Amino acid sequence: MTMSEIDRVQGFTIPSRHVRGRVARLGPVLDEVLSAHAYPPAIERLLAEALMLAALLGTTLKDDAGQMTLQAQTEAGVVSLLVADYKAGAVRGYVQFDADRLAEMGSDPSLFGLFGKGYLAITFDQAASAGAEATRYQGIVPLEGESLGKAAEYYFSQSEQIPSFVQIDVRHGPNGGCIAGGVLIQHLPEGEVGRERLHVRHDHPEWEHVQALASTVKSDELTNPELGLSDIVWRLFHEEEEVRVNDDHVLTRGCRCDLTHIRDVLGRFPADERTDMADEAGNINVDCAFCSRIFPVSLASLTQ
Repeated sequence: MTMSEIDRVQGFTIPSRHVRGRVARLGPVLDEVLSAHAYPPAIERLLAEALMLAALLGTTLKDDAGQMTLQAQTEAGVVSLLVADYKAGAVRGYVQFDADRLAEMGSDPSLFGLFGKGYLAITFDQAASAGAEATRYQGIVPLEGESLGKAAEYYFSQSEQIPSFVQIDVRHGPNGGCIAGGVLIQHLPEGEVGRERLHVRHDHPEWEHVQALASTVKSDELTNPELGLSDIVWRLFHEEEEVRVNDDHVLTRGCRCDLTHIRDVLGRFPADERTDMADEAGNINVDCAFCSRIFPVSLASLTQ
């Protein structure tokens, strides 16, 4: 693998079309996340797609102190909960699912087969900055479409009125590792005084042109680590008047488990409640779903 072209997100803009985009690829970081769980192949693909989507959306945040969280949930589906998030270049995620029901579905279940009638929630937490308070905004839409990427397109269309194109592909590499590639393209309002906003117009010729070009991207381009991310942008949009390549982000595995923080949280509980939490050995075992690790914390250490 060409390591400079993997575990990265490359941003770009097409000024004349009022378009911004991201193209990304995950490899070793993806394997590191998946190796902590030993999920079946169908769940691995689902989480890989979610982590890629988190990387594409999270890198649109203005600073590293913000966080983007993706959550897909249902009450009656095979998958009861899927969570992935992005913060400061780090991605993490996990899935809760019914293994027995999954085994009955075959090797390639559909998104509807996994979730049934579920919903997708996308939350952006913007950190406080000079002169501005921290803000949170969230959109929740039905989990519809053939993939999480298409569900995200629906989210931006309904919740943000931003026409978007998302494609994510996942495959196993020649050495057995998992590779995910993705592209996100969005048509933003011009926002000029006196100009109508994009979402109230009935035709979007600029967007339709860019969307048609973006839809020509191939799975083997997105998941080929030998092909540069900027080369994908060039292949898609080289006939445009100007394409600006910017916002290069390196991706890492992120699990924010910290024993000091865990002790601090447990220390806020009354002593009798901490005693109820503890096992026979006098330890409170804190389970991190993101990294599949259990952190034992002794009652004695909390007292000290």
